[in-house]
Amino acid sequence: MKLNLNKNQIAAFDIDAQQTFTPLCPDELPVAGGDGIAAELNAQAQFASLRVASRDAHSPKAVWIANAEHAPLTPVTGYTDSDLYWPSHAIVGTKGFEFIPGLDPKAYAFQVYKGIEPDKHPYGACYHDLKDTLSTGVIEFLQSRGIKAVICGGLATDYCVKNTVLQLVRAGFTVILNLAACRGIAPDTVAAALDEMRGAGVIIVNNSAELKELL
Repeated sequence: MKLNLNKNQIAAFDIDAQQTFTPLCPDELPVAGGDGIAAELNAQAQFASLRVASRDAHSPKAVWIANAEHAPLTPVTGYTDSDLYWPSHAIVGTKGFEFIPGLDPKAYAFQVYKGIEPDKHPYGACYHDLKDTLSTGVIEFLQSRGIKAVICGGLATDYCVKNTVLQLVRAGFTVILNLAACRGIAPDTVAAALDEMRGAGVIIVNNSAELKELL
C-alpha cells in the first residue's frame, strides 16, 4: 500500500513521551522500555513537515492522586473529568514532566499540556475533558497547516496513545501508528488497544523503516 501524500501533508505526533512513564521515574508510572523510543520518534519525524507533542502537566493537588484512602485504579467519584485514581505523576516542574532523553523540546511546532486543572485527567491529547468537547487546539492547528496524515508514537500504547490516535481518526486524519516508537503497560491491554485502533482504520507499521514503503 502506498499513500498518495506529500511531506507537506504529513505531521509527526510524539504523545506523552515523558520521563514519568519510564523506569527513570520508578515511583510514578514507569513503562518498561519507555525511555528507549526517542530514536524511533526522531526517525519518523523525518517523514513529516512538522512535529507536535503532548505532555501530561499535572498539579500536585490533583483530585485523582492515589493515597492511603484511595488505591490506584479505583474509581474517582464526584468529578466528571477524572475517572480513576493514579499515582502522582508528571507534576509540572519535576523530572517526570520532562521529555525522555533524546528528544529536543525545541523540535515541536505545537505542544499540548494536558491535565493542568486539578479536577481533570484526560488521556487523549486532543481534548482537555473525557467527553472530547474541550479542544486542546492541536486538531485545529494540524488542519490549519493542511495536514492530512499523522504519524504517531509515544507512551503508553494502551492509554494516552490509543485515545489520542482515535481522536485524530474521528477528526478525519489518516493515522499511522509506529509500534517501535511506542511502549505499552500490559500485553493484554496493548493487544486490545491495537485491535481497537485497527478497527477504526489506523495504519500500523512495525518501525520507521516501513514508513518508506508507505509514504
